[in-house]
Amino acid sequence: MRIDRFMSLHLAINRRDVKLMLAQKRILIDGVVADDTLQVIDEFSRIVFDGQVLQASSPTYIMMNKPVGVVSATKDEQHKTVVDLLEYTESASLHIVGRLDLNSSGLLLLTNDSRWSRKLMKPEKKVSKVYRVTVGKPLTEAYISAFYEGMYFEYEDITTRPARLTIISEQVAEVTLVEGRYHQIKRMFGRFRNPVLALHRESIGGLLLDPELAPGESRPLKTEEIRQLS
Repeated sequence: MRIDRFMSLHLAINRRDVKLMLAQKRILIDGVVADDTLQVIDEFSRIVFDGQVLQASSPTYIMMNKPVGVVSATKDEQHKTVVDLLEYTESASLHIVGRLDLNSSGLLLLTNDSRWSRKLMKPEKKVSKVYRVTVGKPLTEAYISAFYEGMYFEYEDITTRPARLTIISEQVAEVTLVEGRYHQIKRMFGRFRNPVLALHRESIGGLLLDPELAPGESRPLKTEEIRQLS
């Protein structure tokens, strides 16, 4: 947003008045005197007018170990949400990056930086997500080739991208996806009529779930972790 539009909306004044304020050097953007009505700001620009802070948001990036039975949402009338588990005062401004359904667990990211989350979830970025999946029936080599070749879902008229499945034990597999279709993993195992009993996300784009986080716990991402996903 341009600074003149921001000030006009925030103070309910005419943009011509903003031009005068700029000429009088009454507006600071990130500690620097603003002098151009065309200057663009974003949601994390610090705006000060006559010593009064009008905007001072800072980007927040959080890793959570989502437990089973908690909804990946900011509000829900029936279930506890992941935001309800947070102790951060700025949690109301957060949104979820890459949801997990009610009965799934593991690595979940939350942020107030919409540009960062949109970039991370772009299909062309092909960010890999790794899941540990427990199923009801024994696994065979046929699963490996079927997941890699992709599966056609008639309802959406799409074929899934190649996915890597590694058999860990008779009924446990590690699945790596670069997309996130609706209930994709459960539907892919459903082609074999093999129910998913547990689904746990272990990593996103190389970022591993912190083993020190118990289910329901969270922590801010470290600087190097944010860079890793950017």
